[in-house]
Amino acid sequence: MVKAGNTLVLVVYCMMILLFIDSCSFSSKTCVQLLTRSMNEKYDIIVVPGVPFNNSKWDSTMKARVYWSKYLYQKGIAKNIMYSGSAVYSPYYEGEIMGMYAEAIGIPREHIYTETKAEHSTENIYYSYKKAKKAGFNRIALATDPFQAKMLKSFILKRISPDVGIIPIVHDTLISMRSQMTDPVIDYTKAFVKDFISLPEREGFWKRWKGTRGLDMDRSLYE
Repeated sequence: MVKAGNTLVLVVYCMMILLFIDSCSFSSKTCVQLLTRSMNEKYDIIVVPGVPFNNSKWDSTMKARVYWSKYLYQKGIAKNIMYSGSAVYSPYYEGEIMGMYAEAIGIPREHIYTETKAEHSTENIYYSYKKAKKAGFNRIALATDPFQAKMLKSFILKRISPDVGIIPIVHDTLISMRSQMTDPVIDYTKAFVKDFISLPEREGFWKRWKGTRGLDMDRSLYE
């Protein structure tokens, strides 16, 4: 039987965790405000960070990010989309997989770009920004879920450019699109990486931690 004191401690602990998670994510109100602002900005290209591809199908996170990018494209907020992600935890290039899904749900191939070197979220936006700039795009924004968007905000401001926009997913908007959201079949073998070794097998904890913080990037890429 759990004592009352222990129950109170557990409740407080859970509340602290929820508050921490909430503080690390944009609120629904802020997401709507950022979306409204982006409607007036318009972007040459948006960057969408990758998600591991497992079990031969996309998960809910990847599906949400790809459909969010489609929404922004259809609304004219983004003219082009760059999906970023290497083969990090599964033997498939995340950026390529997402690009294939994007095309399958109706985004024209000529407006889809991919970046397949990034292994951390900081690298997703940094490498994609550099690749986009090299391709001649000037107005660039990050489009992802509210948690990742807020986590990358400081990094973008300090290490990339304050001109990079941030457009976190508005979940109510995605929910309203639910009836139109299908699960297309793609030829995922085209993104398969032979002799794949996952990131945890290649790098120790501290090196991965440096990568997560954006302290181990290859700055010579996409020069």
